[in-house]
Amino acid sequence: MEQIVLATSNPHKVEEINAIVDGIEFILPPAGFDPIENGKTFEENSLIKAKEANRLTGKITLADDSGLCVEYLDGEPGIHSARYAPSAQERIDKLLNVMKDAKNRKAKFVCVMTLLGTDGKVLTQVRGECHGKIDVLQKGKNGFGYDPIFIVDGYNQTMAELSEEEKNKISHRAMALNGIIEFLKK
Repeated sequence: MEQIVLATSNPHKVEEINAIVDGIEFILPPAGFDPIENGKTFEENSLIKAKEANRLTGKITLADDSGLCVEYLDGEPGIHSARYAPSAQERIDKLLNVMKDAKNRKAKFVCVMTLLGTDGKVLTQVRGECHGKIDVLQKGKNGFGYDPIFIVDGYNQTMAELSEEEKNKISHRAMALNGIIEFLKK
């Protein structure tokens, strides 16, 4: 089975992607993986992470950068989603508090994936988006991050109330990953 380094220090992302993809095993980068995400876009940060994992391993590398973009907040927290507050619960609480009077609750999850060859050159870069809105209450136990407050368009549940199987079909990460898989099949 082919292995691809997934440029993340989040084992949950590796599990999530391995649950979606057959025939390829995604693995964590080695100790010392600590890229400086100073890009201004999801695309730039995805490339920064991919290059760092590739530099450490010399293997085919896949990186993603993802976040939540809220219309009411002009796209914030965006690339700062993971650093919006110190913990996952504090990020949710802060966002719900900031949006308590918001009429426009439209939001989208964005995921940009960058695939590098063993030579460190970009093979492809794919963007996936999952549109929805921010709920007024936190609901559900599945998923992570902002999933408990994000209602996907066409659903009456938060992302955290969906099963892993449902989420893996409609999420921003699944959409981007499908583009990567199509590229790899060619």
